[in-house]
Amino acid sequence: MLFLLPPSETKVDGGSGASGVDLDGLSFPQLRAQREDVLSRLAVLSQDVEASLAALKIGPRLRSEVERNRALPTAPVLPALSRYTGVLFDPVRASDLTVDAWAWAGRHLVVHSALLGLVSATDLVPAYRLSHDSRLPGASLKATWRAAVARSLDEVDDVVVDLRSEGYVGLGVAPADRSTYLRVVSGADGGRRALNHFNKKSKGLLVRALLDDRPSLETLDDLVEWAGGRGIALEPGARETVLVSESVLTPVG
Repeated sequence: MLFLLPPSETKVDGGSGASGVDLDGLSFPQLRAQREDVLSRLAVLSQDVEASLAALKIGPRLRSEVERNRALPTAPVLPALSRYTGVLFDPVRASDLTVDAWAWAGRHLVVHSALLGLVSATDLVPAYRLSHDSRLPGASLKATWRAAVARSLDEVDDVVVDLRSEGYVGLGVAPADRSTYLRVVSGADGGRRALNHFNKKSKGLLVRALLDDRPSLETLDDLVEWAGGRGIALEPGARETVLVSESVLTPVG
């Protein structure tokens, strides 16, 4: 089973090495042409600070993000699961994962980056600033990634559990016959409503529970059964699976 995560706008600095991302070392090597294209166009954009701020939809106080992008050719790298921070990734607590948990993450967790496309949790990535709706010179990111990412996901033999936001789903859909979209709702007071902040946090806590238990999952029924044993309420449907947020909002592990 493959769990497909969105990236985060916020990322930690630092890492190892000083030669930039190693495209040869990334998972999903079939995306190399798109990766080279996006990196090249971002490098051109980064030479113009004002144009970069506009394209990245950030203000002058975040000029340092443009410098991050300009430094990509020699930037240090970290595993993707360690690079991203924020509401979804903070509950994962990548810094205290065991060796076995990292191995499970490398096999089962994929992050959909606007810069590099699909990357394994253990793929080494630099700090950067680029979102699904950023405007690079030339083609849109949607036009660049959509078909290539969809093909790559279609080649995955496993069931795909899609935890991405709608913006990243637009950069490449998961195969309809082998995927389920995870929707987080509040089940308080017997009602159901969609969430924003707790949507991300609930997904992060779910991922951490998976990393702690490292279950063997082949089908959606396997996932629902494992979650039930954890007290996590997952309700499968035809095209989406509902996660009731209250069942995971207490940190696990």
